[in-house]
Amino acid sequence: MKQAIIICERIILKAKWFLPFYLFTFLPLNAQRMDNVPEHSKYIQAVDEYRPAPGQNVNDIPEYEEGDTEITMAQKCTERIAGDYKNTHLISLGGWGGYVTFHFDHSIANIPGQRDFAIWGNAYQEQTNQVFGGMNEAGIVMVSKDTNGNGLPDDPWYEISGSCDVDSIGKVIYNYEVTYQRNPMGIIPWIDNQGHSGTIERINQWHPQEYYPEWLPDGLTFRGTRLPDNMIDLTETVERTWSQWYFVLVGFRYGYVDNLANWTDKADANSWNYEGCGIDISWAVDENRQSVNLDFIDFVRVYTGLNQKCPAPNWWGETSTEIQCAEDLHLDASLDAIRQATAIKAMDNGPLIMDNYIYDLLGRKISPRQKGIYIQNGKKITIQ
Repeated sequence: MKQAIIICERIILKAKWFLPFYLFTFLPLNAQRMDNVPEHSKYIQAVDEYRPAPGQNVNDIPEYEEGDTEITMAQKCTERIAGDYKNTHLISLGGWGGYVTFHFDHSIANIPGQRDFAIWGNAYQEQTNQVFGGMNEAGIVMVSKDTNGNGLPDDPWYEISGSCDVDSIGKVIYNYEVTYQRNPMGIIPWIDNQGHSGTIERINQWHPQEYYPEWLPDGLTFRGTRLPDNMIDLTETVERTWSQWYFVLVGFRYGYVDNLANWTDKADANSWNYEGCGIDISWAVDENRQSVNLDFIDFVRVYTGLNQKCPAPNWWGETSTEIQCAEDLHLDASLDAIRQATAIKAMDNGPLIMDNYIYDLLGRKISPRQKGIYIQNGKKITIQ
C-alpha cells in the first residue's frame, strides 16, 4: 500500500484554543466509540439483542425459522433495520416489555438544546382527525454508555423521560413487571406485579403463526415502565358502512417511538418529524427518575410501553411497538465531539508512546488496510 505521510502538529478544539499534538497520548478510551470504517453512517450499524414479548407479528417480522437462536434472530433484525428508511423494514417488539437493542458505528454525542437521534416506526394520524395521533403504539427508549469499553450493552441503562412523566402524573406505573407463559398456537397468558392478569389474543385471520417467540424460553419476564392506556372507542362517531369498529390510540407529545407519524405532512416524504420523533439524550433519567448527565451514548434500547388490547374481535389485538430504522441527527457533531473528547482525555494519560506502531484514533494498535487518518509516534499520519 502506498503511504503518503502528513504530519499534523496541532489540532483545534471546540473551545477555540490550541494544544500541541505532541502532548497527546492515544490510549484505549472508554465510551467514545468511533469504528475504523471508510465512511461513518448516521444509521444503525447492528442489533445486539432482540427479545420481543409475545404478539401477533412475532416470529413473522423478522421471520423465525427452525434452529434460529437469539444470535441469528438479532442478525435478521440487523438485516431489516440497519440502513436508511427506504432500504429497511419493520420489526415488531410484541406486547408490553418486548425490546430490541442496537448500536451505531460511533457514539452519539449529547448536543445541548438539540434532538440527538430519531427512531422511525409506523405510527400515523387517524383518518377522521378527532384526536392527536390515532395509531400510536408507543415504545419507551433507554440509552447506555459503554463505560467499561467492552463493546457490549452491559453497562447501566437510563430511561428517556417522555411527556407522560409530566402530562400523566399518577397514571404511569414505574417498576412494572410482566411474565408471559408459552401456550403453543393458543392465547398467551400473562400476569403482572400489580395483581392483574390478561392475555395476548390471536388474530388468526391475519396472523396464523405462533405468537410466543420460538427461540426464547418459557416464562419470559420483562421489567420497566408502563405508560397509561391510550385507546379510545370512537365507533359511534363513524358510519358503520365505513367501519364496523373505530378504535384509536391517542399520541403522547414527545419522547417515545412509534408514537407520532414520521412526517409532519403525509403528502411530503421529506417532512421528517424530527421534533415529534427525535430523542434528546438530556431527557435520560436513572432508576430513581433523577436526571443524569450523559455526554455520549453507545447503545439504544426500545421496548413496548403499553399493555392493552383492542376489545373488538379480530381487529387490532395487542398494542405492540414496531420500529423500522434510526439515525444520529447530527453525525458530524458526534464525530467532532468524539475526536475532541479523545484528544482531551488522552492528554492526561501519561508519557508519549514512541514505539513506531500505528494506532487508530481510539488508540487501538492496528495494521492499516485502508485509507484514513492514524497515529504514529504521537503524530497524525494520513495513509492514501
